[in-house]
Amino acid sequence: MIAIQLNNERVELPDGATLAALVASLGKPPAALATAVNGDFVPRDLRAQRLLQDGDAVMTFEPITGG
Repeated sequence: MIAIQLNNERVELPDGATLAALVASLGKPPAALATAVNGDFVPRDLRAQRLLQDGDAVMTFEPITGG
């Protein structure tokens, strides 16, 4: 098990968890969320490749659009 911070809350995940799996578990459409790990933006198409590590800080947020 690993422990991460998800939006400033401690969450435990299985070893080998990916950002894509975490986002899928949140119950919102993955396209509706933007993600950052340790302050670095992670594009949607790279989430499945991004393995989460013990101590990572993950932020999810809804992108702002408009003009």
